[in-house]
Order: sequence, then structure tokens, then C-alpha cells
Amino acid sequence: MKKEYIPGWILMAAVGVMSLLLSNLIVAGGKHPLEATAIAVILGILARNLGLVPKFFYAGIKSFEKFLIWGVVLIGATLNFKDLRSQGGQMLSIILVTMVVSYFVIYALGRLFKLPPTLSTLLSVGTTICGGSAIAITAPLIKAKEEETSYAIGTITLWGLVAILLYPKIAQAMGVGDIAFGVFAGTAIHATPQVVGAGFIFSDLAGKTATAVKLVRNCFMAPLAFLIAAWFTRTHLETAKKEKKQVNWAKAFPWFLFGYFIMAGLNTAGYFSKAGVDGLTWLGRFLIIIAMAGIGLNTVFKSFRSVGLKPLMVGLLGALVVAACSIAMITLVF
Repeated sequence: MKKEYIPGWILMAAVGVMSLLLSNLIVAGGKHPLEATAIAVILGILARNLGLVPKFFYAGIKSFEKFLIWGVVLIGATLNFKDLRSQGGQMLSIILVTMVVSYFVIYALGRLFKLPPTLSTLLSVGTTICGGSAIAITAPLIKAKEEETSYAIGTITLWGLVAILLYPKIAQAMGVGDIAFGVFAGTAIHATPQVVGAGFIFSDLAGKTATAVKLVRNCFMAPLAFLIAAWFTRTHLETAKKEKKQVNWAKAFPWFLFGYFIMAGLNTAGYFSKAGVDGLTWLGRFLIIIAMAGIGLNTVFKSFRSVGLKPLMVGLLGALVVAACSIAMITLVF
């Protein structure tokens, strides 16, 4: 563990504890509950953008995904594979159709807005698969410029943040069920932290469903990046210099999903008592709340100014396309 991470980790944990306390106070006051996950994001955003976070916290808060990973692994103890037998094929069909349709529609939107092919591709893969991680893997494969990579990640981050805060509340107002929202969040929201956060803001069951769906979706990251690279090279770069760039393919695969599914396997086999599952769930949820605090603390609104209007518009329209496709598939399949 690097010592420079410690201050940021302590800050995220403090924001997480404060979020839990505020959530409990809101519930005790008889008001509509505001989930601790959402409070953590909001508190983090306020602290960072009001200039309350000194630089020595930055290293730690940038590593927020370490907490998310362990939280997701522990949440795996709540999954029973027997519960998925009847709906596994349906969920897979929703994931695949949403991914394929959304990718090509978002790419077409990028070209319609006269964005470069590379930036259009990064926005497509970031929205379709796994946010910044997918963009980081795809960028060197299609020889994207650094500013294009930054624009794409900024755009995906912004609209993913909006999804965390708005989608659960809109769905609750519409009376959407837990499973349906979990499948929607797992297929329609961009990055894993955003999916997990939105799911648990809605409900525990929605959070667990969203996490499971998103991890299955993540498995397509490496093969899709390879196919995109092959297609892009043939279509757009036939006359370009053939230069080889190092790509860390290991990062294209979400290795922590093995831990998640191992925990689910142990639970399915009956190795965890109810008290054990409850304890692992509570700890996993708290780690996820800490990670959501990290998302908020890493959000700097001034950084979005450099993105420009066109990528932001394509990102917004892309997010709406993915959401619409997911809703259509859920309506057809379930």
C-alpha cells in the first residue's frame, strides 16, 4: 500500500460515514429516504468543487476503484445462481442487443455531428461497454489523439454521473420494479462504479441485479475492443503508417469478477449462513459507498469546459439511445 493513498482513503471513509449518518437522519425524520450512496456522491462533488480538498488527498481519492472492487466481490455473496436459471438467457439477450444497436447508433451520431472517426469510436465504446476503462483500452488500438481520449472520458464521466443521480429517482417515481431497474442500470449506464451506485440508490435488490448484469457485460470488453480495432484499421486507416503500440490487454478484462462469482458460488453451495451473508453485504455496501464518495471527490466541473459542445451532445444522445434500447428490450423480454 502506498503511503500517499492514506489521506485520500481516510477522507473517502469519512464522507462515507457521514453519508450513512445523514441517510439515517433523513429516514428517522420521516422524510423520503435519500440513499447513502447518492449522498456520498453529492457530498464529494460539493467538497471538491468548493475547493475543500487539498492536493495531498488526490492520490488516495483517485484510487477509489480499489474499494469498489472489494465491495463488488463481497456483494457476490448475495447472489444465488439458482435464481438466475430462469432469466439468464433473457438478460444475456438484453445485454447483447443493447450493446450492438447502441454502438452503431452512437457512432453514426458522432459522424453526423462531424466528429472525427476516432472520437466517435471512443464515445461509442465508452457508452456501450465500460466507460473510461473501455476508452483507455481502445484509444491506442485506433491511434486516437490524447485530447480525443480526454474528451471521451470527460463526456462519459459527466453523463454517467447524471445517470447515477437521476435514473433511480425517475424510475422510483414511475413505479419500476427492482429487478427491471437492476437490468436497466446494468445495461444502460456506462461504467461499473456508476452502475453499482445507481443500482443501490434504487434498492438493495436492484443493486445486486445491476452488478451481476454489468459484470457479464464487462466480459465483452476485450473481444469488442479487438473487433473495433480490426474494423477501424481496415475502414479508416488503410493508408496510415502501420505503427505498433503497446496495449495492456490484461487491463481489458475485469479480473475481480472472478472473486464476485466465486463468492456467489460459495453462497449457492450453502457455505454462508444468513448472518454471514448479512455481514458481508453490509461491509460490501459500505465499501461501495466509500467508492461513490471517491467518484464525487474526483468530479471537477471546470475540467468539462475543454470538452466542447459537440462531444457532450453526442454523449447525451448516446446515453439516451442506450437507455431507450435497454427499456425496449426489457419490455419485450420480461
